[in-house]
Amino acid sequence: MDDITIDRTLVRSLLADQHPDLAGLEIREVDGGWDNMMWRLGAELAVRLPRFPRAPALPRSEQRWLPAMATRLPLPVPTPVRVGEPSALFPAAWTVTRWVAGVPADHEPISRPDAADRLAAFLRALHREAPAEAPANPTHGGPLQTHANGIESWLAVLASEGGERAAARRVWADAIGAPEWDRAPLWVHGDLHPANVVVADGTLSGVIDFGELCAGDPAADLSAAWVLLPSGTASRFLAAYGMADEAMIRRARGWAVLRALVLISVGQNGEQGLPGGKPTWSPAGRAALERVLSAAPG
Repeated sequence: MDDITIDRTLVRSLLADQHPDLAGLEIREVDGGWDNMMWRLGAELAVRLPRFPRAPALPRSEQRWLPAMATRLPLPVPTPVRVGEPSALFPAAWTVTRWVAGVPADHEPISRPDAADRLAAFLRALHREAPAEAPANPTHGGPLQTHANGIESWLAVLASEGGERAAARRVWADAIGAPEWDRAPLWVHGDLHPANVVVADGTLSGVIDFGELCAGDPAADLSAAWVLLPSGTASRFLAAYGMADEAMIRRARGWAVLRALVLISVGQNGEQGLPGGKPTWSPAGRAALERVLSAAPG
């Protein structure tokens, strides 16, 4: 994708070529996620184009699974409504989706406690047994042990002084020691962090970016109790979710540590002006780490 300039002109050309009835709508660039650039299309739609070599496979997964799934989810999601096929203009699949109103939580953190109930209801609806043909994604929904070899490099983003790194290592060790998920894989969002949810009036108003959607361990998503929600609301979330045993909670805390460290790392890259860095992720990651460390037993 490095040789392609993804701008308003390209988006309009793609629409004119494959969906001409939409080409006359207003196009506005908005802050996209890690893998995709996003453009708002009119009042109700958005266009998402992958910008990295691995990203083109992600729209296909959303296009296949999200339309049917969206009908049972209690929060708005970016349901695909049109498919863009690879062409001479752009070499990868792309998508026109429903626009999900709200501000990304890395720009406006969730502040209202009732978000715990909203998130719990969403994940209860999502976490159903996945079919055999559902995508597998070991790095986002597989065993936490998948990340064991890399955790020290992520911990290096924390200052060695003080006890923060040691506390994070203790939570991680406890999570790795918890029994692994041994039941049928469930549908998992796989990437619940502040840039992938939106906020309105202080509470959770939508969930976006289902590119990592997979069959796996729901503990990966339960990490959102600390990564997304205000301090002191994780227990309310877990009670409302009602499907988590102690092993799941231990693994979820490990996932929360990992996601917080990744957020801090990407944020630091942004603060240094490095490609792909996002400065808004660092404060979100530090807040998430503080929440999970303060909630961990011992």
